[in-house]
Amino acid sequence: MSTAIRLKRQGRKKRPFYRIIVIDSRCRRDGRPIEDLGWFNPLTDETVLSKERYEYWMSVGACPSERVTSIAKKNIA
Repeated sequence: MSTAIRLKRQGRKKRPFYRIIVIDSRCRRDGRPIEDLGWFNPLTDETVLSKERYEYWMSVGACPSERVTSIAKKNIA
């Protein structure tokens, strides 16, 4: 099973809110995640990301999306 670290959209219309999740890469965007790593609010640029769990999933071969990579660079560095 190949895993991906990507965003899961939540929130209401015109008020996006995203969860950063680990999911099977073949599942749909809002499918059931394997693990929840944190959240991202693009309206206020607030982010919470579990550094330890993110690094663990990267070490076992999970592929992050481009947006998650940029979020992680801002928060982990």
